[in-house]
Amino acid sequence: MKQRIRVVGIVSRNEEFLLLKRLRGRFEELPSWELPTGKIRFGEQPEEAMGRMIYEYLGVQVDSVKLKDVITFIGLAGASQQANLYIIFDVKLKPEVRLVTGERYSAYKFVKHTEMSGMKLDEATLQVLTIESGRTEGYAEATSTEAAAVASGATVYIDGGSRGNPGPSGIGYYIVGEDGKELKRGGEFIGFGTSRVAEYYALKEGCEQAMELGLKRVRFVGDSLMMINQMRGIYQVKNQDILPIYNDIQKLLKNFEAVAFVHVKRAMNAAADKEVNLAIDRHFGRVV
Repeated sequence: MKQRIRVVGIVSRNEEFLLLKRLRGRFEELPSWELPTGKIRFGEQPEEAMGRMIYEYLGVQVDSVKLKDVITFIGLAGASQQANLYIIFDVKLKPEVRLVTGERYSAYKFVKHTEMSGMKLDEATLQVLTIESGRTEGYAEATSTEAAAVASGATVYIDGGSRGNPGPSGIGYYIVGEDGKELKRGGEFIGFGTSRVAEYYALKEGCEQAMELGLKRVRFVGDSLMMINQMRGIYQVKNQDILPIYNDIQKLLKNFEAVAFVHVKRAMNAAADKEVNLAIDRHFGRVV
């Protein structure tokens, strides 16, 4: 099996990190956002390649380059499997430098973890952030198979909550297309119950909304680790209050070509969480 070696830069500024938007998409796909990534030229050390790449991409010299991690994974796309070895660096730039995009990228953006919702990420970038999430907090978790299945699909953020647990409960969803643009959002009061049940009702509603929009390849994103792991088959559903909803969801999932279930920290699911609270507040007349 062939192995591709790349250097990847995590360029941080305060609590934000740098993503670059490709000038054009690969393989006729829409342009995506990615971490600064590049090849190592013959005779270069990885640190030298990282510094050169930043200069070529953004027109600035690095202030420091520090090895962060080395990861390996199997390629997500393509007819043949390809092993990847990515050398990840923490890259510091001088505070006063001004970045300039060239022929490769059309835009750049410093983002917080909580601002990644709806951004279409390059497949390799998604995989790097996924693996790194096992060592640091904040990033989405998904298997390679799942990520490959929905790399060009939409994302449905779902959330369910209960004030009091059990107590007044609501569900919320926030749906974005593969281009990162919002397709739909909303929420609903579902009565009095537990947050655990509300999470499943939210997923069911997310499925129904995705079907209504005609989506076929969908990544369902939520902050309930137990629910995500149950949907991914890691744990069985044994609770009688959840099992009927779970069975309904399984039937709905047959309407999609490919689905993935991704867990994120609560802060990265803020849009769906907001819809939950708005739904509960509307029920009690607290929202005009």
